[in-house]
Amino acid sequence: METKANYVAVGAFVMACILGLVVTLLWLAGVQYSQEFSYYQTYFKGPVTGLGKGTTVRYNGIEVGHVDNLQFDPSDPQRVIVTMQIQPNLNIREDSEATIDSVGLTGGSYVEISGGTANSPLLVAKPGQPYPVIKAGSSTLQQLEQSAPLLMAKLNSAADKLNDLLSDNNRKAITGILANLNETTTVLARRSGDIDQTLKNVNVASAKLGPTLADADEGVRKFGKLATDADTFINGPGLGQISDVLADLRRLSESLTKLSDQLNHEPTKLLFGDRRKGYAPK
Repeated sequence: METKANYVAVGAFVMACILGLVVTLLWLAGVQYSQEFSYYQTYFKGPVTGLGKGTTVRYNGIEVGHVDNLQFDPSDPQRVIVTMQIQPNLNIREDSEATIDSVGLTGGSYVEISGGTANSPLLVAKPGQPYPVIKAGSSTLQQLEQSAPLLMAKLNSAADKLNDLLSDNNRKAITGILANLNETTTVLARRSGDIDQTLKNVNVASAKLGPTLADADEGVRKFGKLATDADTFINGPGLGQISDVLADLRRLSESLTKLSDQLNHEPTKLLFGDRRKGYAPK
């Protein structure tokens, strides 16, 4: 009995050691695993065709992880929650976006995360969120799908306008315009000699007009000088001198008038002098 008890104790000890070793290994593996990866989520609305567990995740075009899980959003059946396992210390920002892209038109799909801006704060999990949530953006294919109806509407409108332009009436009008243009070109070709001669005459007239314009400019310049001289004369001493001359002429005219009056009344006085004797006191 004592021997059996020893075997049981030894077996229990060995099992405890094995269990402790397994727990230690699992703990070390978990610590290492948690240090090697970070988890993020994003909510894609609509189909996520091409995505699956293990799908590549890229950050600014560089592979940094893979998709760990996909599940439907219980609160919105149109959304799919994508959990991503990503390398730590990537500094994903709040304005980063996650989109579904593909390698070419027929290549496999992958999740692309944009880098965001340096001024944006780092993305962290908000209350009630198990992991930080990267906002989803529209992929290139989604943008094409969204813009396709508008593009088709514009193409239909362009086609309608083209049909209106190519209606029977417009075709006849365009044919008439082309015929008139052809006729005009033919007439111009026949009158090319006259047109050349007219251009030569215009050149000759322009050459003759040059000296005429030069003479007119010289006349304007002389007239301007004359006006300047007249202004200088009026504002200078010349006007005062003319006033003095006019005063002298006025006095001379008065003297001549008196002389004329004397000649009319006593012509002999001018010739023989005044013969009247004055009173001489005795």
